[in-house]
Amino acid sequence: MRARIFKPAKTAMSSGTAKTRKWVLEHVNETGREVDPLMGWTSSSDTQAQVRLTFDTKEAALDYAKDHGIDAVVQEPKTRKANVRAGGYGENFATNRRGAWTH
Repeated sequence: MRARIFKPAKTAMSSGTAKTRKWVLEHVNETGREVDPLMGWTSSSDTQAQVRLTFDTKEAALDYAKDHGIDAVVQEPKTRKANVRAGGYGENFATNRRGAWTH
């Protein structure tokens, strides 16, 4: 049984960082997905692929995988650079603006 341990990235539809602080252990699908001929839904006979466990730390997730004999691969999270302008958008309309407003 294989699994991956990772920290989820924030969604593209949100600027918030909810659900990105915990580590996730997710099983890898061992069998391929099949298309249901009547409805067109995809399904799989592998029920472990539905399991998604969350942990507070990476070490806790690794300990759980080790205790249960799960071959886990850790994917380290990528850090993002803070894209912060001095003053922000409101600085464009400030009354004490240093430079002249030009279009």
